[in-house]
Amino acid sequence: MTETEELRAAVELLAARVHALEDQVEIMQLVAQYGPAVDSGSGEAAAELWTEDGVFDAVPHLRMEGREGVLGMVHGAGHQSVIHNGCGHVLTVPHIVVDGDRATGRSHALHLRWDADAGRFWVFQVSANTWRWARTPQGWRIAERINANLDGTEGPRAMLAPPADPVQQETVTSAEAPPMTLRGPSDDPLMTLRRSSGRGVESG
Repeated sequence: MTETEELRAAVELLAARVHALEDQVEIMQLVAQYGPAVDSGSGEAAAELWTEDGVFDAVPHLRMEGREGVLGMVHGAGHQSVIHNGCGHVLTVPHIVVDGDRATGRSHALHLRWDADAGRFWVFQVSANTWRWARTPQGWRIAERINANLDGTEGPRAMLAPPADPVQQETVTSAEAPPMTLRGPSDDPLMTLRRSSGRGVESG
């Protein structure tokens, strides 16, 4: 390999690494916008974080489909009551695996509520979250978020478990692929989650 070829290969490798880092940062920034959007009651901003046909499944209480579903949740009476009584949705930095124009991840989310009588916040909910993101002409957007209370049952715990082989993770690489559906370590984790009882969830 000539010196010019070595330089070209080094530049191409560096460019690929920069591109990968840009994807990671953009997805993290996307997730970071959720809490401030819903806690400020900014329904349109929250809805724009999803793809047009994206899904937000707050298991087992509420499944929101499309941006209109997320918008309706934020502007709904339940969520409005919670934010006017004082609350905070705090999402941890997700672990992200990017595969071309799709990405998957997992993280925690905390739902804090203000107790005026006690003069303090209480942790109302700690949940497991699995994510699917898609690259769109407008940038990365959420294709699917599944949020389930970590109540000691197997389903939510399984959502946080790392895959045995990251290469075998389900990914969608075709732009014409159908909407994605989570499949975890158990045979049907969503059915397990829906059978489990948990505290109410206005949003995740």
